[in-house]
Amino acid sequence: MLSINFLHLTDGVQVLASDENHNDGLQLAKRASACRHCIDLISHEPKPVFLLNPKSKVALISQAPGRLAHESGIAWNDASGDRLRSWMGLSEAQFYGADGVSVIPMSFCFPGYKNGADAPPLKPCAPRWHPHFFKVINPELRIYIGRYAQSQYLPHYTTLTSAVADWRKLCPTDIVLPHPSGRNNRWFYKNPWFEDELVPYLQQLICGFNIGYPNNAV
Repeated sequence: MLSINFLHLTDGVQVLASDENHNDGLQLAKRASACRHCIDLISHEPKPVFLLNPKSKVALISQAPGRLAHESGIAWNDASGDRLRSWMGLSEAQFYGADGVSVIPMSFCFPGYKNGADAPPLKPCAPRWHPHFFKVINPELRIYIGRYAQSQYLPHYTTLTSAVADWRKLCPTDIVLPHPSGRNNRWFYKNPWFEDELVPYLQQLICGFNIGYPNNAV
Protein backbone atom coordinates (compact mmCIF):
# COMPACT_ATOMS: atom_id res chain seq x y z
CA MET A 1 0.00 0.00 0.00
CA LEU A 2 1.25 3.47 -0.83
CA SER A 3 1.94 5.79 2.05
CA ILE A 4 0.10 9.11 1.80
CA ASN A 5 1.34 12.32 3.37
CA PHE A 6 -0.52 15.59 3.62
CA LEU A 7 2.10 18.26 3.10
CA HIS A 8 1.82 21.97 3.82
CA LEU A 9 4.77 23.42 1.95
CA THR A 10 3.90 27.00 2.88
CA ASP A 11 0.85 28.68 4.33
CA GLY A 12 -0.75 28.78 0.90
CA VAL A 13 0.15 25.40 -0.52
CA GLN A 14 -1.39 22.01 -0.02
CA VAL A 15 -0.21 18.90 -1.80
CA LEU A 16 -1.14 15.30 -1.23
CA ALA A 17 1.77 13.21 -2.45
CA SER A 18 2.18 9.46 -2.63
CA ASP A 19 5.44 7.54 -2.88
CA GLU A 20 4.59 6.72 -6.48
CA ASN A 21 4.52 10.28 -7.79
CA HIS A 22 5.83 12.18 -4.79
CA ASN A 23 8.63 13.97 -6.61
CA ASP A 24 6.62 15.30 -9.54
CA GLY A 25 3.82 16.63 -7.35
CA LEU A 26 6.11 17.97 -4.67
CA GLN A 27 8.45 19.75 -7.07
CA LEU A 28 5.54 21.26 -8.99
CA ALA A 29 3.91 22.48 -5.79
CA LYS A 30 7.16 24.06 -4.66
CA ARG A 31 7.59 25.89 -7.96
CA ALA A 32 3.99 27.10 -8.02
CA SER A 33 4.08 28.21 -4.39
CA ALA A 34 7.16 30.31 -5.10
CA CYS A 35 5.57 32.05 -8.09
CA ARG A 36 5.76 35.84 -8.04
CA HIS A 37 4.96 36.39 -11.70
CA CYS A 38 1.96 38.66 -11.00
CA ILE A 39 3.50 40.71 -8.20
CA ASP A 40 3.14 43.92 -10.21
CA LEU A 41 -0.59 43.27 -10.77
CA ILE A 42 -1.66 43.18 -7.11
CA SER A 43 -1.14 45.45 -4.12
CA HIS A 44 -0.39 42.64 -1.64
CA GLU A 45 2.24 39.93 -1.37
CA PRO A 46 1.56 36.98 -3.70
CA LYS A 47 0.39 33.87 -1.86
CA PRO A 48 -0.60 31.03 -4.21
CA VAL A 49 -3.43 28.89 -2.83
CA PHE A 50 -4.26 25.56 -4.43
CA LEU A 51 -4.74 21.91 -3.57
CA LEU A 52 -2.68 19.39 -5.51
CA ASN A 53 -3.65 15.77 -4.99
CA PRO A 54 -2.01 13.48 -7.58
CA LYS A 55 -4.51 10.73 -6.68
CA SER A 56 -7.60 12.88 -7.12
CA LYS A 57 -10.35 11.71 -9.42
CA VAL A 58 -12.04 15.10 -9.28
CA ALA A 59 -10.43 18.41 -10.24
CA LEU A 60 -12.04 21.75 -9.47
CA ILE A 61 -11.07 24.46 -11.92
CA SER A 62 -12.24 27.42 -9.92
CA GLN A 63 -12.01 31.19 -10.03
CA ALA A 64 -9.51 32.59 -7.54
CA PRO A 65 -8.99 32.39 -3.79
CA GLY A 66 -10.97 34.94 -1.83
CA ARG A 67 -9.75 36.92 1.14
CA LEU A 68 -10.39 34.14 3.68
CA ALA A 69 -8.59 31.55 1.58
CA HIS A 70 -5.73 34.02 1.10
CA GLU A 71 -5.45 34.55 4.85
CA SER A 72 -5.77 30.89 5.86
CA GLY A 73 -3.92 29.34 2.93
CA ILE A 74 -6.72 26.77 2.53
CA ALA A 75 -8.72 26.63 -0.69
CA TRP A 76 -12.51 27.02 -0.35
CA ASN A 77 -12.22 27.76 3.35
CA ASP A 78 -15.35 29.93 3.53
CA ALA A 79 -19.14 29.90 3.20
CA SER A 80 -18.89 29.39 -0.56
CA GLY A 81 -16.77 26.31 0.09
CA ASP A 82 -19.40 24.97 2.49
CA ARG A 83 -22.06 25.35 -0.19
CA LEU A 84 -19.82 23.76 -2.81
CA ARG A 85 -19.13 20.74 -0.60
CA SER A 86 -22.86 20.44 0.02
CA TRP A 87 -23.50 20.34 -3.73
CA MET A 88 -20.85 17.64 -4.07
CA GLY A 89 -22.07 15.64 -1.09
CA LEU A 90 -18.64 15.77 0.56
CA SER A 91 -17.60 16.56 4.10
CA GLU A 92 -14.55 18.70 4.80
CA ALA A 93 -12.65 15.51 5.70
CA GLN A 94 -13.48 13.95 2.34
CA PHE A 95 -12.86 17.14 0.37
CA TYR A 96 -9.38 17.72 1.81
CA GLY A 97 -8.50 14.06 2.33
CA ALA A 98 -6.06 11.63 0.74
CA ASP A 99 -8.64 10.59 -1.85
CA GLY A 100 -10.11 14.06 -2.13
CA VAL A 101 -10.08 16.68 -4.83
CA SER A 102 -7.53 18.89 -6.51
CA VAL A 103 -8.26 22.61 -6.60
CA ILE A 104 -6.70 24.42 -9.54
CA PRO A 105 -7.88 28.04 -9.65
CA MET A 106 -7.76 30.26 -12.71
CA SER A 107 -5.70 32.53 -10.48
CA PHE A 108 -3.66 30.97 -7.68
CA CYS A 109 -3.37 34.28 -5.83
CA PHE A 110 -6.10 36.48 -4.38
CA PRO A 111 -6.55 39.21 -7.00
CA GLY A 112 -7.80 41.85 -4.57
CA TYR A 113 -10.94 43.91 -4.95
CA LYS A 114 -12.56 45.86 -7.76
CA ASN A 115 -15.73 47.92 -7.41
CA GLY A 116 -16.50 46.40 -4.02
CA ALA A 117 -16.17 42.77 -5.11
CA ASP A 118 -13.36 40.31 -5.73
CA ALA A 119 -11.40 41.31 -8.82
CA PRO A 120 -11.24 38.94 -11.81
CA PRO A 121 -8.59 36.20 -11.77
CA LEU A 122 -5.09 37.27 -12.70
CA LYS A 123 -4.80 36.43 -16.40
CA PRO A 124 -1.19 35.12 -16.57
CA CYS A 125 -1.76 32.38 -14.00
CA ALA A 126 -3.82 29.69 -15.76
CA PRO A 127 -1.75 29.41 -18.97
CA ARG A 128 1.41 29.46 -16.90
CA TRP A 129 0.48 26.66 -14.46
CA HIS A 130 -2.54 24.61 -15.56
CA PRO A 131 -0.73 22.53 -18.20
CA HIS A 132 1.84 21.45 -15.61
CA PHE A 133 -0.81 20.51 -13.06
CA PHE A 134 -2.71 18.37 -15.55
CA LYS A 135 0.46 16.45 -16.28
CA VAL A 136 0.59 15.43 -12.61
CA ILE A 137 -3.11 14.64 -12.16
CA ASN A 138 -5.47 12.75 -14.45
CA PRO A 139 -8.97 13.38 -13.08
CA GLU A 140 -11.99 11.46 -14.23
CA LEU A 141 -14.19 14.50 -13.63
CA ARG A 142 -13.38 18.16 -14.18
CA ILE A 143 -15.69 20.67 -12.54
CA TYR A 144 -15.51 24.19 -13.94
CA ILE A 145 -16.72 26.73 -11.41
CA GLY A 146 -17.81 30.15 -12.62
CA ARG A 147 -17.66 32.03 -15.88
CA TYR A 148 -13.89 32.49 -16.01
CA ALA A 149 -13.12 28.77 -15.87
CA GLN A 150 -15.96 27.92 -18.25
CA SER A 151 -14.95 30.50 -20.86
CA GLN A 152 -11.35 29.29 -20.73
CA TYR A 153 -12.05 25.58 -21.14
CA LEU A 154 -15.49 25.49 -22.79
CA PRO A 155 -15.54 28.71 -24.82
CA HIS A 156 -18.21 27.55 -27.26
CA TYR A 157 -20.86 28.33 -24.64
CA THR A 158 -21.83 31.98 -24.91
CA THR A 159 -23.15 32.19 -21.34
CA LEU A 160 -22.43 30.43 -18.08
CA THR A 161 -26.09 29.46 -17.75
CA SER A 162 -26.09 27.67 -21.10
CA ALA A 163 -22.98 25.73 -20.06
CA VAL A 164 -24.45 24.75 -16.69
CA ALA A 165 -27.73 23.74 -18.33
CA ASP A 166 -25.94 21.41 -20.77
CA TRP A 167 -24.79 19.13 -17.96
CA ARG A 168 -26.42 16.03 -19.43
CA LYS A 169 -24.26 16.38 -22.54
CA LEU A 170 -21.03 17.21 -20.71
CA CYS A 171 -21.22 14.55 -18.02
CA PRO A 172 -19.76 12.30 -16.82
CA THR A 173 -16.32 13.79 -17.61
CA ASP A 174 -17.08 17.51 -17.34
CA ILE A 175 -19.58 19.69 -15.57
CA VAL A 176 -20.00 23.44 -15.14
CA LEU A 177 -21.24 25.03 -11.92
CA PRO A 178 -22.09 28.62 -11.05
CA HIS A 179 -19.94 30.10 -8.32
CA PRO A 180 -21.51 29.13 -4.98
CA SER A 181 -21.25 32.68 -3.64
CA GLY A 182 -24.28 34.19 -1.97
CA ARG A 183 -24.10 36.89 -4.63
CA ASN A 184 -25.60 34.31 -6.99
CA ASN A 185 -28.69 33.54 -4.88
CA ARG A 186 -30.90 35.30 -7.42
CA TRP A 187 -29.55 32.98 -10.13
CA PHE A 188 -30.36 29.92 -8.01
CA TYR A 189 -33.88 31.25 -7.43
CA LYS A 190 -34.43 31.78 -11.17
CA ASN A 191 -33.00 28.36 -12.09
CA PRO A 192 -34.53 25.84 -9.66
CA TRP A 193 -33.57 22.94 -11.97
CA PHE A 194 -29.99 23.41 -10.81
CA GLU A 195 -30.59 22.20 -7.27
CA ASP A 196 -33.53 19.95 -8.18
CA GLU A 197 -31.83 18.04 -11.01
CA LEU A 198 -28.15 18.82 -11.49
CA VAL A 199 -27.03 18.74 -7.84
CA PRO A 200 -28.51 15.28 -7.09
CA TYR A 201 -26.82 13.94 -10.24
CA LEU A 202 -23.51 15.50 -9.23
CA GLN A 203 -23.73 13.95 -5.77
CA GLN A 204 -24.47 10.55 -7.27
CA LEU A 205 -21.58 10.90 -9.71
CA ILE A 206 -19.09 11.86 -7.01
CA CYS A 207 -20.39 9.15 -4.70
CA GLY A 208 -19.26 6.66 -7.33
CA PHE A 209 -15.64 7.75 -6.86
CA ASN A 210 -15.68 6.42 -3.28
CA ILE A 211 -13.85 9.44 -1.95
CA GLY A 212 -12.67 8.53 1.52
CA TYR A 213 -11.19 10.24 4.52
CA PRO A 214 -7.72 11.69 5.14
CA ASN A 215 -4.98 9.80 6.88
CA ASN A 216 -3.99 13.05 8.55
CA ALA A 217 -6.24 15.84 9.67
CA VAL A 218 -6.03 19.21 7.96
